[in-house]
Amino acid sequence: MSKATDYTGFELQWIDGRWITGSDSRHINHDINPYDQTELLQIQGASRSDVDRAYKSAEKNQTEWARDPSLRMKVLENVLLVMKNRRDEIIDWLIHESGSTRIKAQVEWELAYHITERSVHYPLEAEGRIVPSIFPGQSSYVYREPVGVIGIISPWNVPLHLTMRSLAPALALGNTAVLKPASNTPVTGGLLCGKIFEEAGLPAGVLHVIVGAGNVIGDYFVEHPIPSFISFTGSSAVGREIGIKAMSGARIKRVALELGGNSPFVVLDDADIDLAVSSAIAGKFFHNGQICMSTNRIIADKKIHDELVEKLVKAAQELKAGDPSLPDTDIGPIIDKTQVLAIEEKIKNAIAGGADLLLGGKTSGQIIPPHILDHVHPSSSIVKEEIFGPVLPIITARDETEALRLANDTDYGLSSVVFTRNMERGLHFARKIRAGMTHINGSSVNDQVNAPFGGEKNSGTGRFNGHWIMDEFTRLHWITYQSTAL
Repeated sequence: MSKATDYTGFELQWIDGRWITGSDSRHINHDINPYDQTELLQIQGASRSDVDRAYKSAEKNQTEWARDPSLRMKVLENVLLVMKNRRDEIIDWLIHESGSTRIKAQVEWELAYHITERSVHYPLEAEGRIVPSIFPGQSSYVYREPVGVIGIISPWNVPLHLTMRSLAPALALGNTAVLKPASNTPVTGGLLCGKIFEEAGLPAGVLHVIVGAGNVIGDYFVEHPIPSFISFTGSSAVGREIGIKAMSGARIKRVALELGGNSPFVVLDDADIDLAVSSAIAGKFFHNGQICMSTNRIIADKKIHDELVEKLVKAAQELKAGDPSLPDTDIGPIIDKTQVLAIEEKIKNAIAGGADLLLGGKTSGQIIPPHILDHVHPSSSIVKEEIFGPVLPIITARDETEALRLANDTDYGLSSVVFTRNMERGLHFARKIRAGMTHINGSSVNDQVNAPFGGEKNSGTGRFNGHWIMDEFTRLHWITYQSTAL
């Protein structure tokens, strides 16, 4: 492992094993603390020539990196040591840059750590097969190989974990990577990973981190002829464009798109109401609802509606909003002012459409207090669209049949929840929801290293975690050997 790295100098790009100034002098990325609006740092943007340099270096170094599984395992083991040693620094960066509450930042560090820990073993798990051949004297082998160079575009909401969820498995399986973090979180979504892997002894040219304006390098990053795979986490609108560009360039690329969600939280008439309330509060207000898995709408059977709503309001009133660095803060700042205005507009439109505001409050800076809206019309934009804020709309269903129809009445299909005391009923209901994940009597916010994470419909393509990510980040190569004449 290399000597300790300076974790304060994040104004540079990491390309070909060196920290350099971006070559796009026209664009400066201003990294702003969403809670107090202080400027954390300025980064001179990367240009298309920087993208070229990064991809060419990644391509040049990929074969050698893939050749030695023991080195890959050792580097990832070192990454775990660095993450442990730098835990407090990493958590502080998540609080200051992404507006994470302290508890969310701690959870995110743990998720990123465990996905890296799981990835340590991937170099020895990428197994091929020997298959029968129809020809006498022929041996038939299926090898699992790295896909090559992977371009990773990471989001701002859970930047460290959602970067490491692609990055650690990609490198473990013998790929090299070029990482482009979100402009709102260039450090926690990218440059911090560069520092961690550098300190862990990663060979030069295996990982590159570039920060640049989307209108300068965004399309070029995806359409570039070198990468074989683009891994994107973000909005459905942007993901759709990335998918089109990845498939229409000079080289058709594979894609993994982890996109938006509209998670239904269905409470049937036999549910444990207290358990449903605690799960709904966690699923909606963790990180202010700025998670693709966040509970986006409650669908309550009319028989239990009143009790559920009363207890939801009472529980939400106890949440504390304020300084995210304090250990007892539940609600911190929204990522930026544009998003604040969008959330406020959704609330306004829902009320104008007949919804009852049961809990609310004034925005302070970029902190929006918890909002609960009842009797929201199923066609309301706040129900149809991803909210990405601390606002919980409630819909009433006549019965289980209508509840299922309402749950599936969306263009998204990421996470979902159903509450019932009857396991058989829950499984029957869950299997009829068109989503990648359904949790019975649990939270919509659930990500485990050994379970397939991903969505259906406009929530994306591909699956992360466990052996499912190995299917994404490797390619199958069929090879035969004829030992006798046919």
